[in-house]
Amino acid sequence: MNKAVIYARYSSGSQTEQSIEGQLRVCNEYASKNNFVIVDTYIDRARTAQNDNRPQFQQMLLDSKEKNWQYVIVYAIDRFSRDDADYGADKKILRQNGVKLLSATEIIGTNADGSENLSGVLTEGLLVSLAKYYSRELSKKVKRGQYESLQKKNFLGGDVIYGYYVDNKKLVIDENE
Repeated sequence: MNKAVIYARYSSGSQTEQSIEGQLRVCNEYASKNNFVIVDTYIDRARTAQNDNRPQFQQMLLDSKEKNWQYVIVYAIDRFSRDDADYGADKKILRQNGVKLLSATEIIGTNADGSENLSGVLTEGLLVSLAKYYSRELSKKVKRGQYESLQKKNFLGGDVIYGYYVDNKKLVIDENE
């Protein structure tokens, strides 16, 4: 049996532990179906994949040097990275350490048996590009929504600015201040 680890993450504090539980369930089912023994899990909570500055992710890369496992299983490529440069660099680190990346839900460049999947190589590149696009597009939409909310004097959260107070989710000028 091949040894593997699972890497799971979610992006924002508004997400719940169910996101991690779902990823782990699917990855464990994939591992069981493909005769992998899961020897560890690495989980980052409320961490973006727009960069690889994630504590558990970095620990996983470091631990891959020990060569105690041969595979990293992720629910989907966008859990591993949403940045093409980081994706390539981090996957190269794994490869140099004899570790292959597998997706439990997508066809990518490596099959469950460790062999290369040529059509999956093409798909994998598209998935990484789509993850990057999605992340950037979502950021743009969020900023646009925040701008519109501010134009309507809606309170977005955080500390209330001096000279204002919040009434019914609206910023109101405090005439006394």
